[in-house]
Amino acid sequence: MSLRSDYCGTLRAGDAGRRVSLCGWAARRREHGEHLAFVDLRDHTGIVQCVVDGAHDIRSEFVLRVTGTVQPRPEGTANPALPTGEVEVTDCAVEILSAAAPPPFPITDRTEADEVLRLQYRYLDLRRDRMQRNLRLRSRVNAALRSAMEEQGFVEVETPMLVASTPEGARDFIVPSRLHRGSFYALPQSPQLFKQLLMVGGTDRYYQVARCLRDEDLRGNRQFEFMQLDAEMAFADAEDVMASISAAVIGTARAVVAEPEAVPTVVPRMTWHDAMERYGTDKPDVRFGLELVELTDVFAGTEFKAFLAPCVKGLRLPGGGELSRSRLDALTDQAKGWGAKGLVWMRVGEGGLDSPVARFMSDDELKSLSSRLGAEPGDLLLLVADERPVVRHVLGLLRLELGRPPVSEGGLHFLWVTEFPLFEGLDEDGRPIPAHHPFTMPHPEDADGMESDPLSVRSLAYDMVVNGWELGSGSERIHRPEMQQRVFSLLGIGPEEAKARFGFLLEAFRYGAPPHAGFAFGVDRLVAVLAGEESIREVIAFPKTQSGTDPLTGAPTPADGRLLAELGVRVVPPDS
Repeated sequence: MSLRSDYCGTLRAGDAGRRVSLCGWAARRREHGEHLAFVDLRDHTGIVQCVVDGAHDIRSEFVLRVTGTVQPRPEGTANPALPTGEVEVTDCAVEILSAAAPPPFPITDRTEADEVLRLQYRYLDLRRDRMQRNLRLRSRVNAALRSAMEEQGFVEVETPMLVASTPEGARDFIVPSRLHRGSFYALPQSPQLFKQLLMVGGTDRYYQVARCLRDEDLRGNRQFEFMQLDAEMAFADAEDVMASISAAVIGTARAVVAEPEAVPTVVPRMTWHDAMERYGTDKPDVRFGLELVELTDVFAGTEFKAFLAPCVKGLRLPGGGELSRSRLDALTDQAKGWGAKGLVWMRVGEGGLDSPVARFMSDDELKSLSSRLGAEPGDLLLLVADERPVVRHVLGLLRLELGRPPVSEGGLHFLWVTEFPLFEGLDEDGRPIPAHHPFTMPHPEDADGMESDPLSVRSLAYDMVVNGWELGSGSERIHRPEMQQRVFSLLGIGPEEAKARFGFLLEAFRYGAPPHAGFAFGVDRLVAVLAGEESIREVIAFPKTQSGTDPLTGAPTPADGRLLAELGVRVVPPDS
């Protein structure tokens, strides 16, 4: 016989008169007279009020089975804040299935406990409505993603978790081998090389909801282990991949949000160069304005020495003229902390621009500045002059500081950022540093300049961004040996090193590699944005803290000495 006939949160006025059996946790008990009590019974669907005779032994978080009759609440006592607020369960028989110690924090969304305490008792934290909603949203996202990929002809293939160490941009987690003492597996940072091998193997369209692990510093949108929707397509280019991923992401969002009609059906595009110049970042949050405006030409002949710089940009904060001087000084200190030499601010008044430095600028410069920024009375203008990367970086951060709404507001704004640089800089030996992995295809229009001017070369790489979060990255892959060797040579990777690091992939390419392209994006990040959460820890059942520890299990912990001896591993004591 089943312990329950119904879920707590599903009872409505139409159920009046039915005898039901409910199971859940005692969320709250309120005395009503000498013998009677109201017990709010909670399961993952919600709460229902039960009228219990002799409930003195029931305490918060006791696990109960309640059998009773659904009845309308007495006139004037309905609770419109609850979906079950029109009914209550009366004539109750209560069975205590499990007693409970007093919880270390209230199991309610109205109380926000310290995060470390929440993670230490995560099994209690998961009982809260917020966490139940997030985990069930995550389940629906996973199901919708799989459905969208299957509908487009993708085949789900699981790739290994114990792999050889390969460079993916972060440190590997390594696993010692018992059978091959002194050798190690790596846990995969991504299935990158295996999915390319699947293209050589004729899989054509691959996908996987893959667990990946990277030993990198943690923050709100990073964890050591994370889930990504990984995909690769043979005989395909960037257009094919962006179309398929757009369909999957948009389709998933529309399947799980409350107002699917509000989700855009088309994902706009922006080049990396435009994103950096207009927003100061390659993952722009386009939900609000405050775009960076080019002013270098306005001050080309200036006598204001602070603006004799390779780049001058500014942004306009509508209504920001009301900011206090202390707030402006704090913004200036922030700008300096981010790398700027200083920050120029100007209040826009009816009679012109008010600023400590306005007297150093000509009337033409002030007039052009106001016109270029579209200044109106009451606005605040913020300007930075420096090297172009510094200007973009600082103003980009100021823009977010002053204007970015919470992730839960402003709707969903997806964006493709394209034409990333192939190389992000030069190392100390003057060799280019790859911006992505070394199998990313150079833009065909720039390939002739790879050796002469590598930093000007664009790649066929693309990112998807949502509300200022980098959702994921992808690219067309190099599949021809001659182009791969050119890139390896630029990176200083000789034939022997290439064979040692990527030999199994390069060997596979000798047997006929089709043109292919792919993409991967963070499922945790997508769910967090859809849930309106600022941290992916709120949509992961058992995450690590920002320091990489697990308060629930105590991990990481020292390994048993006998196990280390069996593995042939010796631990060096930490520095004192």
